[in-house]
Amino acid sequence: MERFAKVNELLAEYESLEAQMADPSIHSDQNKARSLGKRYAQLGPVIAGYRAYKAAEEDFIAGKELAEADPAFASEIAALESTKDAAAATLEELLLPRDPNDDRDVIMEIKAGAGGDESAIFAGDLFRMYSRFAEKQGWKVEVIDTTPSDMGGYKDMSIGIKSKGTPKPGQTPYAKLKFEGGVHRVQRVPETESQGRIHTSAAGVLILPEAEEIDVDINMNDLRIDVYRSSGPGGQSVNTTDSAVRITHEPTGIVVSCQNEKSQLQNKESALRILRARILAAAQEEADRIASVERKSQVRTVDRSERIRTYNFPENRLSDHRVNYKANNLDSVMDGDLEAVIQSLIDADRTAKLAAGNS
Repeated sequence: MERFAKVNELLAEYESLEAQMADPSIHSDQNKARSLGKRYAQLGPVIAGYRAYKAAEEDFIAGKELAEADPAFASEIAALESTKDAAAATLEELLLPRDPNDDRDVIMEIKAGAGGDESAIFAGDLFRMYSRFAEKQGWKVEVIDTTPSDMGGYKDMSIGIKSKGTPKPGQTPYAKLKFEGGVHRVQRVPETESQGRIHTSAAGVLILPEAEEIDVDINMNDLRIDVYRSSGPGGQSVNTTDSAVRITHEPTGIVVSCQNEKSQLQNKESALRILRARILAAAQEEADRIASVERKSQVRTVDRSERIRTYNFPENRLSDHRVNYKANNLDSVMDGDLEAVIQSLIDADRTAKLAAGNS
C-alpha cells in the first residue's frame, strides 16, 4: 500500500472543490462559498506537498534506473534520495491532525487573579503585550468589554483579535495564540511597595476561537437577558440609563455581561458575540472529552488552572513551564516580541503529534 494513500482522498476532495468554486452559481450563497473557499485553502498546502513528494520520488526512481544502466549517474542517487526523504517528512507534517479552529479569529479574556491591585495592573500589561504582538502580525485588536481597576489595569476584559485579508495556514490569531490560555504569574516590585519587596501575583488568560453566527445557533428563548446601569472603578455610576446587559444561556448556564458601550443594543450584540465563542468552546471541549481516542498533545493537556508561565521582572526572565522555555528578554516580550516563545509551544505540539502518529 502506498505510504501516503490517504492523500488520494484529499486530492479527490480538492479537485471537487475546485470544480464547485468554478461554478458561478455557488457565489449566490456567500456562506457556502466562504466555507468551500476555506476548505480549499486548507487543502492547498497538503496537495502541493504531496505533488512535491511524488515528483521527488519519481526523480529518485528514475535516477536509480539510470545508475543501473550507466554507473556515472550513481553519484547523484544520494542527493535524490535526500530530496525525496525531506519531501516525505514535510508531507508527514502536513498530514498531521489539524485543529479545526486554526483558521479562526480569537476572543481573548484576561482576568485579574491572586494579588489584588498588582494583579489587575499585570492584566493590563498582558493586554498591552498581546496588543503589540497583534500589531506586529498585522491583526486588528478590538476592545469588547472591560472592568477597570481602581489603581489602574483591569479586573477583567474581553478583546477580539482579527486577521486581515486571507492569512496563510498557521498565521491566524487562533493558530498563533491558542496555547496562551492559562495562569500567567508575575514576580516584581509593585509601584506601591515602599520596602522594595518582590511580590508574586497572577492573571488568567482564556483563548476562545471566535464563532460566527452560522457556527452556533442560539435560540433566543433560551436566553435570560437582564439590564442594569453601567458602573466604573469604585462602583460609581457612569451611566444614567440601564445600558449594561447580562445574558444567561440557560441550557449551559453560561453568563456573559457587557457594559462598555453606551447603547443597550450594542452591549447586547457584544455579549452575544462572547456567548457564541464560549458555547462553541464548551461544545468542542465536550466533544474532545467524549472522543478521547485521539491523543491530546502535551501542550494542550495542561489544565487551565495551572501556572503556565512566569514573568520575573527583577531578572528580566520569562519561563514557560510547559516546554521549559526560558529567555532573558522579558522587556522585549512585554513589548510584543512573543514570536519565539509562541513558536516553542507550536514546535512542542507538532513534536508530540508526530510521536503519537508514529507510536
